[in-house]
Amino acid sequence: MEEFKEKIPMIIAIILVIALMIGAYYFLVVHKDLYYTKIDNTKIEEVSGSGDMNYQYTLEAYNKNGKEKEVQFKTSRELREGAFLELDVMQMRGVVNWREVQENDLPDDVKAAMHIE
Repeated sequence: MEEFKEKIPMIIAIILVIALMIGAYYFLVVHKDLYYTKIDNTKIEEVSGSGDMNYQYTLEAYNKNGKEKEVQFKTSRELREGAFLELDVMQMRGVVNWREVQENDLPDDVKAAMHIE
């Protein structure tokens, strides 16, 4: 029984390390935040050497609470001027996916941050 009591601190330390690793994996690899942006084709540049992703946008985007963040993402074509996009943004990888949404699909705080009536 005494041997087990001596091992308790080591067992707790191992459990804590595993929990920290799972948490780090979730926030760095799995967890995605949604951001919203509006396409401005003056903020696009042509890039080479990226396979079929020949264009890169650098735009201001907003999370559901209206907090601003600059994002970069590549596309295979120039997108429609003024289109609203919902972006999946990961901590380490940046924008991993995007889809066009309608203006009325934007959260109210995003509309306020973008100065949309």
